[in-house]
Amino acid sequence: MSDFGFEEEEFTTDFSGQTLWRILGLARPHWRWVLGFLFTIAVVSAVDSILTFITAKIIDDAILANDREALIRWVTLYAGLIFVSAAGVFGFIYLAGILGERIRYDMRRSLFNHLQELSLSYFDRTPVGWIISRVTSDTDRVAELVTWGLLDVTWGILNILTAMIFMVIINWRLALIVFAFLPVIVISAVKFHKRILTEFRLVRKINSKITGAFNESVTGVRVTKALGREEENLREFGGLTSDMFKAGYRAAWLSALFLPVVQLVSSFAIGAVVWFGGLEVLTGAMTIGGIQAFVSYILFMLWPIQEMARVYAEMQRALASGERVFSLMDSVPEISDKPDAFDPGSILGDIKFDHVDFHYKADSPILRDFSLSVERGETIALVGPTGGGKSTIVNLLARFYEPTGGVITIGGEDYTHFSLQAIHSRLGMVLQTPHLFSGTIRDNIRYGYLEADQSEVEQAAKIAGAHDFVVAMEEGYESEVGEGGVLLSVGQKQLISLARAVLADPEIFIMDEATSSVDTLTESLIQRGIEAMMTDRTSFIIAHRLSTIKRADRILVIREGQIAEMGSHLELLRLRGHYYRLYTQQFRRQLEKQYGVFGAPKPTPA
Repeated sequence: MSDFGFEEEEFTTDFSGQTLWRILGLARPHWRWVLGFLFTIAVVSAVDSILTFITAKIIDDAILANDREALIRWVTLYAGLIFVSAAGVFGFIYLAGILGERIRYDMRRSLFNHLQELSLSYFDRTPVGWIISRVTSDTDRVAELVTWGLLDVTWGILNILTAMIFMVIINWRLALIVFAFLPVIVISAVKFHKRILTEFRLVRKINSKITGAFNESVTGVRVTKALGREEENLREFGGLTSDMFKAGYRAAWLSALFLPVVQLVSSFAIGAVVWFGGLEVLTGAMTIGGIQAFVSYILFMLWPIQEMARVYAEMQRALASGERVFSLMDSVPEISDKPDAFDPGSILGDIKFDHVDFHYKADSPILRDFSLSVERGETIALVGPTGGGKSTIVNLLARFYEPTGGVITIGGEDYTHFSLQAIHSRLGMVLQTPHLFSGTIRDNIRYGYLEADQSEVEQAAKIAGAHDFVVAMEEGYESEVGEGGVLLSVGQKQLISLARAVLADPEIFIMDEATSSVDTLTESLIQRGIEAMMTDRTSFIIAHRLSTIKRADRILVIREGQIAEMGSHLELLRLRGHYYRLYTQQFRRQLEKQYGVFGAPKPTPA
C-alpha cells in the first residue's frame, strides 16, 4: 500500500523562475480581471501612504500650530480617503476571489481533458491517488499563488516603493540608513530559499502517497475487513503520515526561522532611525510629525517585508505543486493519431496480426512473433493460463497499446493509420470486472450512446437479459446503481455492462472473462446476450469457463505469447492436447462440486 510499484518523478533542480512564470501565465486569459485587481491594490497602497503623510501634517500644521481650520481640513481629507481605501479593499478582495475560481476551473478542466487523451499505459502505472492529488489539492495551491499570493506580493512591493519615496521626501539621509538594511533581508531570503523549496517538494510528494494509500484503503475496504488487514494498513499509513510530518516540520521550522530574522533586521533599522532621527529633531532639521511619519513609513515598509516572508514560504509550496501539475499537463500520450490519420467509416473487415511482438517491460516479452488472421464476422475465443497474453491481444486490437514489433491490419490497412476515435467508437467491450458510473441504470446503459431513447434502452436490456431484473426493482430503469455499481450484484452489473455494449452497436465485440464471477443462471443470460452480440460482427472472447465458447468459430489456446493450439471445440478435444486437459479439468471440478467423490453422489446428511 505504501509503494504501489510507482515512484513519482523528482524535482531537484534549482528554481529558475520558469515554473513561476508559467503559473502566472495561467492568468493571461483573464487579463482584464488581473488589471482591475492590480489597479485596486495600487489605489489602496497609494491611499495608505498618503494617509500616513496626512497624519504628519495634522501633527505639525494643525495640532502643534494650534490651527483649528487646518485640523478640520486635514481630518476631513483623511476621512474621505478612508472611504476610498475601504472601497479599494472590497474591490481587490472580490476580484481576487473571482480570478482564483476562474483559474482553478481552467486548470481542472485542462487536466481532466488531458487525462482523457493519455494512453491506457499511463493509468496502468500511475496510482489514482497521485492523479487526484494533482487535480485537487495541487491546483488549489497554484490558484492561491496566482491570486492571494499575487495580491500579497503586489501590495507589499507597492507599499515598499511608496514608503521609500515618502521617506526620501521627508529626510533622505535617514532613508539611506534604512535602505542599507534591505540587502541583509534579501540575502537571508536567498539562503533560506533552496532548503524551504526542497522540504515542500518532499511534502507534496508524500502527500500524493497518502492520497493514494487513502484511496486504496477506502475502495478496498471490503477486502481489508475480510482479511483482517486493518492493523497492518494503519501501520503503513502511519509510516507515510510520519514521513510527511517530519518533512512538514522541517519546512515549518525553516519558515518560522526566516520571519524572526526579518524582524531582527527590522528592529535594528527602527532603532537606528529613532536614534539619528531624534538627533535631527533636536537640531531642528526634522519636525515631531516628520519623525513620527518616518517611523510609520519604516513600519509601513517592513511589515510587508515580514508578510512577504510568509508569502515566500507559501510560494515554495505553490511552486512544488505547480511542478507536479505541469508534469501531468506535459505528459505525452504514448499512443496518438498520426498527422494523416483518418476515419475509414467502418472497421468491420478482416483483421491480421502480422508477426507482432509486444512487451510492457523490455526484458519481459508478452507476445513474440505472434501472427493471426481473423475473417470479418468471425468469432475467436482465447483460452489458456493466466499471463499467457490473452488480454494483451485484445488490448492491442483495441489500440490501448501498440505493437513493439510487427503490424496489425484491419481490412488490409495498418490500423495506426486510423484515428483513435474511429477505432474506439466502434468497439464494444464487456470486462471481467464491470464498472458502472454513479447514476441510474438507464444512464449507465446509455453511457456510450446518449441519444438513445427509452425504447432503445429497454430493447438493449432485453437482448442482454437485464430487462427482467431491472423492471422488478422499485424504480426500474431510474434505480440508482451507487458508486461503482455497489447497489447491484456482480451478475447484475455484468448484465448492465452487456446491455451498454448492445446499445452501442459495435462493429468489433470483445468480452474479457465476463462470466468468471457470476452464477450459472446469470452466465446463461450473459451467454444468450453474447450470442446476439456476435451476429454480423467480429468478436473476441476471453473465457474462463470453457462452456461459454463452444460455439466459437475458432478457439485459440494461448501459452507464453504463442498460439499453442487452434481449432473448433470438437477439433481441439480430438487433439487431446492443452485444450482437452483444460476442458476435462473444468468438467471434473464441476462434477466434484456436485458430487462428493468424482462420479459418486454426495451422501445425504442425517
